[in-house]
Amino acid sequence: MYMPLTMGEKLRILLRRKKITISALADMVGTSRQNLTNKLTRDNFSEEELKEIANALGCRFEGYFVFENDERI
Repeated sequence: MYMPLTMGEKLRILLRRKKITISALADMVGTSRQNLTNKLTRDNFSEEELKEIANALGCRFEGYFVFENDERI
């Protein structure tokens, strides 16, 4: 059975692929390593934080609700 990845798991994968540490990312987004680690563990990010992290990592975050007709909110 497929278990979808949490946002924290996705971010950890992204960090590995980019070869960036949690400490380095925390510096890039202006927070502490401890705060970022806690957010990763609790999987507790606002959409704005995810966009800021994506920007710092050179990618974009697309968080949408998608209707059957592909309309996105």
